[in-house]
Amino acid sequence: MFNLRRQNKQNKQNEVNTILKVLAEIEETARTDSLPSIGPIKGKIVKSVIMEHKPKKALEIGTLHGYSAILIANAMLDYSWENKTFDTNIKYSRPIVISVEKDEKLATIARKNIKNSRLSNLIHVIIGDAIRVIPNLKTKFNMIFLDAAKNEYLRYLQLVEEYGLLEKRAVIVADNVILFENEMKNYLDYVRHSGKYLSRTTETSLEFTKNVTDALEVSISLGQ
Repeated sequence: MFNLRRQNKQNKQNEVNTILKVLAEIEETARTDSLPSIGPIKGKIVKSVIMEHKPKKALEIGTLHGYSAILIANAMLDYSWENKTFDTNIKYSRPIVISVEKDEKLATIARKNIKNSRLSNLIHVIIGDAIRVIPNLKTKFNMIFLDAAKNEYLRYLQLVEEYGLLEKRAVIVADNVILFENEMKNYLDYVRHSGKYLSRTTETSLEFTKNVTDALEVSISLGQ
């Protein structure tokens, strides 16, 4: 029994090392090519939200190179390991993260990174415009991560609401809410003042640019 536990612990560490290696590679590409990946600083905030709210299924709008999808899935695995509800030997038939990316080239890069992280069975990338994809989704989500067209944030969320895809007390995380505040003003007004959400702004810096202020908006659905 002890040897089995030790082997499971070693397997877990190997998986973590693989994931961290891929994340570091994406970070370096984003830094070199000035890509709007959320990066490690915002990543810590997103992970803390996940550890607090423990979502079982996440929807991401805007995949880019797959950094946040990998980070989200890995954070979800972390708390599952802590609660001993995840077995690395189980091959999940359904993903825990659905990520929607409009750009086919970006989706192809993301899928390669996800494959290299060995999380392909847990992350499913859909190529398409989220406005058209969301109405065709058939599952509910405990977490939504918005990091695509800033002027469409409200539309994404209201489509998720309209098609009944939010679980009770779901958490919605929106990126770039200071940097692109004007483009998403209607979204921010909605989550802050509609009475449907309990919302807070977590200020931080822009990815890979510490002297530029940005923030994440974290909103908890109050739906019963």
